[in-house]
Amino acid sequence: MILPAILSSLILLVSLWLIFSEKLNRTITAIAGAALIVGLGKLLGFYSESDALAAVDFNTLGLLLGMMILVALLEPTGFFQFLAVWTGRVSQGRPVRLLVLLGTVTTVLSMFLDNVTTVVLIAPVTILICEILGVSPTPYLMAEALLSDTGGVATLIGDPPNVLIGSAAGLSFTDFLTHSLPIVVIVWLAALFLLRYLFRRELAVRPPKAKAVLKLNPAEALNDRKTAVRVLIVLGAAVLLFFVHHLLHLSPSFVALSAAAVALVWVRPDVKKTLEHIEWSVLIFFAALFIMVGGLEAAGVLETLVRALEHAAAIPPVLFGVLVIWVVAGLSAVVDNVPITIALIPIIQGLGASGVDIDPLWWALAFGAGFGGNGTIIGSTANIVVATLSEKTRTPITPKLWNKRGLPVMLVTCAVASILYAIAFPLF
Repeated sequence: MILPAILSSLILLVSLWLIFSEKLNRTITAIAGAALIVGLGKLLGFYSESDALAAVDFNTLGLLLGMMILVALLEPTGFFQFLAVWTGRVSQGRPVRLLVLLGTVTTVLSMFLDNVTTVVLIAPVTILICEILGVSPTPYLMAEALLSDTGGVATLIGDPPNVLIGSAAGLSFTDFLTHSLPIVVIVWLAALFLLRYLFRRELAVRPPKAKAVLKLNPAEALNDRKTAVRVLIVLGAAVLLFFVHHLLHLSPSFVALSAAAVALVWVRPDVKKTLEHIEWSVLIFFAALFIMVGGLEAAGVLETLVRALEHAAAIPPVLFGVLVIWVVAGLSAVVDNVPITIALIPIIQGLGASGVDIDPLWWALAFGAGFGGNGTIIGSTANIVVATLSEKTRTPITPKLWNKRGLPVMLVTCAVASILYAIAFPLF
């Protein structure tokens, strides 16, 4: 099994490098890597098509697809633009208040919707509000990305790594609310205060057109109130079911897909247009990564890593958990946190099979993957989206700027999370 392990590891490492360096589209890279590992497995007899299919976590894909459909129905109604315009008006053009309000709205949305979708919808309106005020949108755009990454760790459906971890560990929506949310609230406040300090110069500038924002009418942004209300009702019902899905013996994916089905029947949209808004590339990317990691497991690579980590697990459990937070955060800062999470899940499961108490490690993985993505401009997809949108402004967000503002946020959030994790360790 040495040759299969070496070749499989090499394929994964090359794929991660291509994803990191953006030499190729990440979905194309993942598909190519999955095809190579399956082909190699068939050639050497350690991995087959049926094994690859079994490695895909359809619970995760179903949950993501269901939530994407709900967002696709809600997006054309103008609801997200309504929230952003309303926030701008309530701020009365005051920079600090605008930062807090936009950051809070984005965070709350990212707790229930994918944070990438959230910033895609909120960021363009933010740029428009800043143009009206005559101020740089940089502090607000970066705050939206950083706070959405941070806030998304609070719930099962707030961040893709959480969906992956919840599915693998059998954690419910309520588990995240009781274990993750309290820590995230404190970490989020620390991040907000730090952003206020880091952007103190930009936020000290008085907007030359502060009164202009008061003329904005949020109602004009909401172009389909009827549909928005219907989708929000279904979304609210889905969230309520997420609270009790484990008591009803329902999987999160079943809840999400059922909610999507109800919304589609009630709204009756143009299905073709709705499906065009689904991020199919993201779903395919996830599936391909599952297949790649499944190949590594079949080749014995993960078993070798588990044996190596068994010695590290001999240190005090609290310190090992904190170590996991920082190692995962460091990896997530240089490679998208999704492949890191998918790769580490079977390793943690392997530690559990060897007798290690892995319940606290799931939370360490969630905190490290979520907060570590803030470290660099490529640490999370939300960061990349915001940076891309900023290129249309007079003050584009560069990797150098992100390192000066985002990296301190990552270090502080991970430090605060580590302290709180150590204090609350007995509860995990």
